[in-house]
Amino acid sequence: MKTVLISGGGIAGSALAHQLLRRGFAPTVVERAAGPRRGGQAIDVRGAALDVVGRMGLLERARGLRTRIRGMSVLDADGNEIHRSTEVAYSSGRLDGEDIELLLEDLVSLLHEHAGAEVTYLFGDTVTALTEQPDGVRADFAHAPSRVFDLVVGADGLHSTVRRLVFGPEERYAHHLGTYLSVFGADNFLGLDQWQVWLQDGDNGFGIMPVRDSTELRIAFGFRSEPFGGDRDPERFRKIVVDRLAGLRWQAAGLTKAAADAPDFYCDAMAQIRMDRWSRGRVVLLGDAGYCASPLSGQGTSMALVGAHVLAEELGRADGGGGYEGAFARYEDRMRPFVTLNQALATENPGGPASEESVARAKNAIEL
Repeated sequence: MKTVLISGGGIAGSALAHQLLRRGFAPTVVERAAGPRRGGQAIDVRGAALDVVGRMGLLERARGLRTRIRGMSVLDADGNEIHRSTEVAYSSGRLDGEDIELLLEDLVSLLHEHAGAEVTYLFGDTVTALTEQPDGVRADFAHAPSRVFDLVVGADGLHSTVRRLVFGPEERYAHHLGTYLSVFGADNFLGLDQWQVWLQDGDNGFGIMPVRDSTELRIAFGFRSEPFGGDRDPERFRKIVVDRLAGLRWQAAGLTKAAADAPDFYCDAMAQIRMDRWSRGRVVLLGDAGYCASPLSGQGTSMALVGAHVLAEELGRADGGGGYEGAFARYEDRMRPFVTLNQALATENPGGPASEESVARAKNAIEL
């Protein structure tokens, strides 16, 4: 039985662990967080990714977790409604479509639960070194004892440790898109009832969505900025976001307090990862680690799910087709056109969503 280390226990890593287990592999997942990650924005499962979720036997459960939104309002900087729709929401597209919008934490929990007890999870730990040797890859960890694995998968996001250790510094591959995004939760201090609001105020803008039967809000606040430089200390980013929110003309006090108090506060640059190759030796990258499209594309989750399926499928038939080297090559050949179209969604319409036609083409641009 081949052993596979997966760095990252989010959507890509957990989906891959489940699918490798079904194909006779022994996956181990190392995750920096103390448990399945909480918080995060609403995310979309679209097109080919719906097929992947269906093949995993999770489609009905995922549909049961979908957000319940009746429509949206677009406001001017003073909070006056300038547009409303009961057909389309910026976060999810058409409200009567087959695509699924659900909270990131709900999908991560569902995938983690579905992976089952047969998958070994190392929570609260991280890879510190990877050394390829004739019989596999030796992985050193911050806390767990070192082990040798047949293969290693970096599914550890935009700031991937595996990518840095094997392929070099992030600066070689990250392309800043001129924007930062902050996401945080709050009580429903606006009294929104299954209704989103969106607002743009100069270089700042946000979308606010009620969740959990409209008892809570998820706030996604974006702002234009060149890269900050320095470290990614969350409290440093929190201060930047709070200061930006304080300058808004509508609901500044409530939003500032929500950002300052949020235990699930998140902020990071909107960037894409572009690489000539996603594998080196026995190590391969999956999802945002290899081809992050940024949340501006709306397709990061679908790319992670489709990538996990394709990689697991190719590794499952590797013994009959060139071993892991052939599997990695086929995975990349199949995924490249899909990734290219989906990354393009993030830059098609700066400051707004891509067209419905472009999304439809991109989300279905692969055969499973």
